[in-house]
Order: sequence, then structure tokens, then C-alpha cells
Amino acid sequence: MRRVAKLSAACAATAALALSATACGSTSSENNDKSSSSSSSDGKGVKIGLAFDVGGRGDRSFNDSAARGADKAKSEFGGEIKELTAKTSDTEADREQRLSDLAQAGYNPIIGVGYAYSDSMKKVAAKFPKTSFGIVDSVVDVNNVDSITFTEEQGSYLAGVAAALKTKKNHVGFIGGVDVPLIKKFEAGYVQGVHDTNPKIKVETQYLSHGSDTSGFASPDKGKAAAQGMLDKGADVIYSAAGSSGNGAIEAVSGAKGTWAIGVDSDQYNIPGLAKYKNSILTSMVKNVDVGVYDFIKSVHDGKPLTGVNSYSLAKDGVSLATSGGFIDDIQAKLDAAKKKIVDGGIKVKTTP
Repeated sequence: MRRVAKLSAACAATAALALSATACGSTSSENNDKSSSSSSSDGKGVKIGLAFDVGGRGDRSFNDSAARGADKAKSEFGGEIKELTAKTSDTEADREQRLSDLAQAGYNPIIGVGYAYSDSMKKVAAKFPKTSFGIVDSVVDVNNVDSITFTEEQGSYLAGVAAALKTKKNHVGFIGGVDVPLIKKFEAGYVQGVHDTNPKIKVETQYLSHGSDTSGFASPDKGKAAAQGMLDKGADVIYSAAGSSGNGAIEAVSGAKGTWAIGVDSDQYNIPGLAKYKNSILTSMVKNVDVGVYDFIKSVHDGKPLTGVNSYSLAKDGVSLATSGGFIDDIQAKLDAAKKKIVDGGIKVKTTP
């Protein structure tokens, strides 16, 4: 994680925000007030508020992708970023308070990174109609909210095709962080892609937590144990949609000769913190959260805030398979053919298992 300077804002707003960060919180003191600040020389910069899901910046996956989008916007437009990170013990009141504090402190736009902010954003956005809100992975039907969604099932279908073409044991695995509808989309697409390619392949599935327990997105030890269990049963390709928990799965796979991990959200082959495992990362199902976040911030900066539902599909390169490492070069033609069928409507990818 990068350390950045504490922002300087109006005293009262900053004090209130700092108190809230401690109360509603983050996963560590480093995340608690990890914000970046720079004054735009022309006074036209943006004050970006990022309310991260559990794991925050540095998860090497979902949150980091959102952070890249905000960083790019700040670099281009000037201004500052304030980051607050969720804890696994968060209540709905915690999430609502976090968004409210950012709005009261003058941040605009404010992005909720993850579906967990859905209910709280619906309430807070209505209270601050002049502030532009964005939410990733959920739909919030309020006039001043941009719902940034993705066709995860389509990208995961391609990951399933890749797994089916690379397995030597006809046995693959899927690890989901939390058993919720969003992650079920990843599972559904992956399993369909595997079985459309070879119906004889066995697919192991396991979720690390359920319902309101979001620890499955921030527990690398659980991810590692789940992957090791699948490896022990004979799986040789494992796809994880589990936030930073997936890092543990990648670690487990790297220790087993002849096996592959499939990363998620970011191109995990190119993540510095995973460099020692990169030769075991077959590909990653990249979800361009950074593009959605950047587009939203730019729209606010330009005075024409995006609202409604903006979906980033396979056809729009909102999701894709990473080619880093060259490990899927030999099957790229088949992957391209599957992508074309999805885009053309010849393959309808399921959103539920």
C-alpha cells in the first residue's frame, strides 16, 4: 500500500470525519486515515470520497481496481482523495455514517466500492441531493446515483473455458468469498463455461462466508485452506472470486506442481505483491472497476454527472481475460470464439448456478 499525506480540509469537517473514521472504521490504523491530498492550482480539482469494501486499498484485487480509477482521475483533474475502509463487523449504521461523513465534509463525488453500500447509499444520497454518488456492483434507484455494474458472469464464462482447456485431471475448483447473488454470478458463468467446453469435468465449489458475514473477502488464510482442500481432492485449476482471500488461494496453488490459479478483478499476474506466485496464475478475469470509477469521476468533473445504471459488459470490454504471462496464448483462438458467441447472443450466460 502507498502511504500518502493526510488531507487538509476545513477544521470542523475534518475533525468530524476523523472521528467517524475511527468509529466506523477501517481494517487497520493505516487504512483508517489513509487519504491523499493535493491542491489543484486552478481550484477546479475534485474532492473524491472513496468508501471501500473490506480489505481496502492493497487487497490486490477489487478495491485496488477502484483505487486505480480514482488515482487516475486525481492525477488528471487535481484535487484530493479521502479513503475510508469497511470492517467485517460493520453494521448498516456504520456504512450509512461513513457515507454521511464524507458528504458532510464536502466530498463530491462519493463512491461506495461494493454492493454492501447499497441500502446505506439509498438513504444518504436522498439526504444529499446536490452530491453525486456512485456505487459499484449494485443498483441504487436515486436520482443522484450512478450504479456501476458489470457482467461478471460473461467474463467468468471465459475463465471457465480456459480452465476446461487447461485441466489435465478433468477436475477444477471455484472459491467464492461470500455466498451472495453477486458472487453467484461468477460461479454460474464459470461452471457454465467449464461444462459447455467439457461436460465431463468435475467442478468443486466452496464459499468462505455467508450472508452479512463479509470476512470471506478479507481472509487469505481461509482462501488458502479452501484451495488446499480442492488440490488435495484432485483439482488442478482453481478460480477465486474472493477479494484478498483469493491471494491465499493463489499461494496454495503455487505450491502444487502442475496446477493453475485464475485471478479476479485485477490482472493479478502483474500485481507486485503476488510476483512470486505469478507463474502459477493462468489468467485473471479482469473486471474494469477502475474504468467505471474513472468515468463517473470525470463526468462529475465535467459538470455532467452520470446517473442511472451504467453496465460494463464483455462487448464493451468491461470484463475480459488477462493475457499476461502468455499462458493462454495456445487457447486464445477458442477463447475469442467463445467471446464472439456471447457478444453476438449465441451463448446466453446464466447469472445463477
